[in-house]
Amino acid sequence: MIDVLIIGAGPAGLSAAIYTERSGKHAVCLEALTVGGQIVNTPEIANYPGIKNISGFEFSMGLYEQATELGAEVIYDKALSIASIEDETGTYKKVTTVSGKEYLCRAVIIATGARNRHLGLAKEEEFTGKGVSYCATCDGAFFRKKDVAVNGGGNTALEDALFLSNYCNKVYIIHRRDQFRGEPQNLEAVKNKENIEFVLNSNVIELTGESSLEAVIVKDKITEETRKIPVSGLFIAIGQEPDNKDFEDVAELDQAGYIASDESCKTKTPGVFVAGDCRTKNVRQLTTAASDGAIAALAACEFCNLGTRE
Repeated sequence: MIDVLIIGAGPAGLSAAIYTERSGKHAVCLEALTVGGQIVNTPEIANYPGIKNISGFEFSMGLYEQATELGAEVIYDKALSIASIEDETGTYKKVTTVSGKEYLCRAVIIATGARNRHLGLAKEEEFTGKGVSYCATCDGAFFRKKDVAVNGGGNTALEDALFLSNYCNKVYIIHRRDQFRGEPQNLEAVKNKENIEFVLNSNVIELTGESSLEAVIVKDKITEETRKIPVSGLFIAIGQEPDNKDFEDVAELDQAGYIASDESCKTKTPGVFVAGDCRTKNVRQLTTAASDGAIAALAACEFCNLGTRE
């Protein structure tokens, strides 16, 4: 019987594992892909308190080593379902995986993160970290005094453009419509920036460059004309996709598929908690993922203690 089973070994999941082990309980992380999550591919992290500069890989490995040295385990498998079981021995959870294995535990923390939506273009993966980014606050400072583009039309895109305009020589906002979904005050602030240019009713159709991004090719939806825009960076802000569908029986999902939970990290099912980017929240950063991991772990350990006393 595992004390706390954590689904996901990204920053939130590994932070939860650290706090679980330090609380005297045993943590097991199920990871479907790579330890560290999306941040492992980030060339440099410069906004985590107390760490001036570190690569995403180093940061992830540091979390992994800290968690495993405390006693946590990481098993590479994908969780498919969570079930609540009650029998003569007590109440517990059963997590079934894609490999067909079943894990019994006292509490579960869902920390599956969220995937940035991609454009699906050739060279997009190749140029990720080499001009293509999905996080302006993470990578914007690397493009100081350069020309960049933001692709999107929501608040994230507008806020990214505003943020980048403080560092970059010029910022293009490429949007497939001529109207924005973002808040009016954000749009007005963008319009007041002299170094921001709108490229509306247009889609990015091609990324060009040798070893890194050098330009984007956009196509006007109305005229069907194409235009080459030389940029050193493209910040894709077309939303994120959580991976929570398998857990909708035990956790309420909002319209976008995120697990409905407040800062307590509790779900509708006792003993099932959520941490990190997969839950409803306004800010998705490394610091908030680590915070969620700590909160969820301490709540899960308290749940285990209550169950033991009963």
